[in-house]
Amino acid sequence: MRKLTANILGESGYTVIEALDGDDAVKKFMENRRAVSLLLLDIIMPHKNGKDAFDEIRKIRPDIKAIFTSGYTADIIRQRGFLDEGLTLLTKPLSPRDLLTKIREALDGRPETKT
Repeated sequence: MRKLTANILGESGYTVIEALDGDDAVKKFMENRRAVSLLLLDIIMPHKNGKDAFDEIRKIRPDIKAIFTSGYTADIIRQRGFLDEGLTLLTKPLSPRDLLTKIREALDGRPETKT
């Protein structure tokens, strides 16, 4: 799924920095912090979940934008405390159109519809 998502984004003109897991996401952000405009994080990742990686990155750059993905429903994710209210969650499977729309909305600062 990571490779497919990276291909969709790359073909749509976005520069993608792939991370293997939550720890790698933080590391790659640190190496590229000035170039990163948006984080796309899976909630469940090895070594560090997406919310923990986001919280660590947000300490470095509080204004960073993020979109989270999961195969679990939004209700389950929020009930288990994986994601705070107000953060964007896209449930899998993602359609390329929905993904690209949410990314554009986040980058442009448009109001989002939470899913």
